Amino acid sequence: MSVIAPQAAVPRPVSRVLVVSGDAALTEQIVRGLNATAQRLDNPHGLVALAVAQVDQALARVGSDGELQVVLIDDGAADLAGSGPAADLAVQLAALRPELSLYRLLPADAGGSSGRRAFDGVAGEAIAGWFDRGEVDPVGWFRILAAEVAEKAATPFYDRLKAYVALAKDSWHTPGHAGGDAYLGSPWVADFHDFVGEELLRADLSVSVPMLDSLLHPGGVIAQAQQLAARAFGARRTYFVTNGSSTSNKVICQTLLAPGDTLLLDRNCHKSVHHAVILSGARPVYLDSSVQPHLGLFGPVPQVRLLQAIEAHPQARALILTSCTYDGLRYDLAPIVAAAHARGIKVVVDEAWYAHARFHPELRPTALECGADYVTQSTHKVLSAFSQAAMIHVNDPDFDAHLFRENFNMHASTSPQYALIASLDVARRQAVMEGWRLLDRSLRFAAELREQIDATGAFRVLTLDELLADEVRGDGIRLDPTKLTIDIGASGWNADELARVLLERHNIQIEKATHRTLTLLVTMGTTRSKVSRLMDAMQRLAREARSRAPASRPVPRRLPELPHFNRLACLPRDAFYEAGERLPLLDDSGQPNAALIDRVCCDQIVPYPPGIPVLVPGQVIDVAALTYLVRLLRTQQATDLHGLADVDGERQLRVLRREEAAPGLAPAV
Repeated sequence: MSVIAPQAAVPRPVSRVLVVSGDAALTEQIVRGLNATAQRLDNPHGLVALAVAQVDQALARVGSDGELQVVLIDDGAADLAGSGPAADLAVQLAALRPELSLYRLLPADAGGSSGRRAFDGVAGEAIAGWFDRGEVDPVGWFRILAAEVAEKAATPFYDRLKAYVALAKDSWHTPGHAGGDAYLGSPWVADFHDFVGEELLRADLSVSVPMLDSLLHPGGVIAQAQQLAARAFGARRTYFVTNGSSTSNKVICQTLLAPGDTLLLDRNCHKSVHHAVILSGARPVYLDSSVQPHLGLFGPVPQVRLLQAIEAHPQARALILTSCTYDGLRYDLAPIVAAAHARGIKVVVDEAWYAHARFHPELRPTALECGADYVTQSTHKVLSAFSQAAMIHVNDPDFDAHLFRENFNMHASTSPQYALIASLDVARRQAVMEGWRLLDRSLRFAAELREQIDATGAFRVLTLDELLADEVRGDGIRLDPTKLTIDIGASGWNADELARVLLERHNIQIEKATHRTLTLLVTMGTTRSKVSRLMDAMQRLAREARSRAPASRPVPRRLPELPHFNRLACLPRDAFYEAGERLPLLDDSGQPNAALIDRVCCDQIVPYPPGIPVLVPGQVIDVAALTYLVRLLRTQQATDLHGLADVDGERQLRVLRREEAAPGLAPAV
């Protein structure tokens, strides 16, 4: 008989309340009273109070204690025995950890609302509430603080979903598996029930369940969950999305842009942005990104190029940038946003790879904090939501909620997966309540991995300076340290071979590879055991690399240089929706097909990796683009060319027929 090992007990949450006061007697009264009350009353979130007397001690504690949730700032003591007034401390704490709840202890002569208004500006916005320091009420204060923590920790949609599943209602509605009952007892698919799990299947429900709200027209628990997310991420409004940042980008573009509107965009944008250009009928101005060709890595658009484009196209409706990139490079966004706003241009930032930034000071500022109007985040990439779960954050002062909703509903499914929505609710809760602690651990792991991988002598984690192209070195670009780009050029391995060995021999799946780099992500789910296993594998492979004969070491092939964007003959939408004709990429002698030169491409041709379009619909094909595609086919076997048709083994490219019109001429870039 098999014995099931007992699961380790899940630790109870701890929520520390820090009292900052130079008044020892008051501090003793508050801390002793709150802790005594915590022992007597229901305390599900583990509130416990402690105190410091000085500002520097408070900052040190906040910067080192991931279980700290609330800070009480006493500005009524004769001396907040550090430096600066209580308002300054509030500003510093809000900048350090915006998820903290800050309360002010009002002095006896605060004068009611006028005294509270003394904390104006940023300090006033950071304060969640006030207590009268002359009327210490431990029980009353404990209830208020417990309610504050409970509100931050609430998961209204997830809780309602669990409650409905617990009701065990018979399903006479979609989906057809009826809570998993269709799988039970089946000799063919019963194992799927066991693999997925009963609770997940019972939670796979229909929009026919009114108590679970509607993603398309939320007014209940989904709306509440979205409001909590907006508060957590620093947005005016937040929307849950169940089909990724890809759809999020399309929704925003379709909301902001009408056919013919000008859009400034990083050529390095995700392909969903280029799809959005087609769908919206916008007139794109493509901006070449910086590139490190010997690494096969593409980075931000140089700031001078961005600022010149903003000045040259004041009629543009929007500017779209990706920050951070797949490899962790992020813009100094504030001056770019300011320049765009000065021209009335809305700024959209694809933050798919940077949803965690709000929750650790080393990763901030976020795009919203830099003034972006719209931000898309793939909450599943680096936070703990399920795959496809994403968020749209809105700070646009001119936001048209009705227009946005119509566009959102045009792309969203009428049968959303409730588990995805619940995972967004849970991921937000985790980020708020323990994101700082987990991200601080991730950053320590990342630093440790950098040091140990470099020490192998065969592999090296690239620094920010090495990742940057010369043309962006003065642009204030920073690196997300949780993304490790490993240069394997000196190891004797090629990237495909090394990735395969890591997977098959060491059970390690990497994020991506170029011709000479591997990319690893350090996330909230990274553990000490995973770090140890990775380092053991890298050290073994490094020793193996040193023993390989030099002649057997393949030289990584340099990525062919991506040609600059040339010009559009027509709007991308116009080219895409024409029938066109397909011409082979190679002629009968195996050379680049000269018949493609000066023809207008109908499809988006994207080598992956890195995922940057070489050609977009409406673009004129020139010698540089054609040569680049052919070189990729010949030298980069691991690169897929999305957008080419494969007809009986021949790669073909769809172009406009010569007799097809090219209306809506777009300006050359």
